[in-house]
Amino acid sequence: MFWFKQGLCFLPVFLVIWSSSTFIVSYLIALFRHDVDVLFPYISDTGAYPPESCIFGLMTFISACAGTATIYARYKYVEKLSVDTRVVNPGLNKIGFVFGMFSCLGMCIVATFQETTVTVVHDIGALVFFVSGVSYTIVQSVLSYRAYPFGSSMSVCRVRSGIAILAFLAFFPTAICAYFVKQTTLHRDTEDEDYPFHLASAVCEWVVAFSFILFFLTYIDDFKLFTLWVKTEYAE
Repeated sequence: MFWFKQGLCFLPVFLVIWSSSTFIVSYLIALFRHDVDVLFPYISDTGAYPPESCIFGLMTFISACAGTATIYARYKYVEKLSVDTRVVNPGLNKIGFVFGMFSCLGMCIVATFQETTVTVVHDIGALVFFVSGVSYTIVQSVLSYRAYPFGSSMSVCRVRSGIAILAFLAFFPTAICAYFVKQTTLHRDTEDEDYPFHLASAVCEWVVAFSFILFFLTYIDDFKLFTLWVKTEYAE
């Protein structure tokens, strides 16, 4: 049996590959059409104009669906650990699940409302995605340590906490520097007064986004260990 067919590990594998492709494909198309600058546009800038906006929206929505499935599977796995070992706080697991669902909701909002069309709603969706996503990685890192040695290995726990810390630290310059960016055009001039703020905010935004994506890579070994069954009951 191929390793990606073991358990549910295909879920995080697909999520990571698809989400990474979403950002990269939209960036390459926008770059080819000269809609954005080569160096560090905002992620949303790469999906501002058609046709890349259509591709970005569709692929981001699929990523949100894959993320929802992966986060739910992780929630049920930790819930099972909690029942069997009683080393994990069920309440904390539910909090992590809620943060994960809100991050996926934020992705859907970002995918639906382009920044050049409905800026306020787009920015709210991006804020929900980043805040909830970073919070999700932190909660899952804590759960991993508390479940040890019944869940992941200590090396995986450390990798998760490292990614969570990186995302947490990168989020603040993303938000703070973006506040000082006044120019709304997609093409930037290095001589602009607010260009350093734009550059710092954009770089950190890419760091946060890919930190959140790479966090799911650490789920692969865990997801090899279990499957989920859906049971339906007909009530007369």
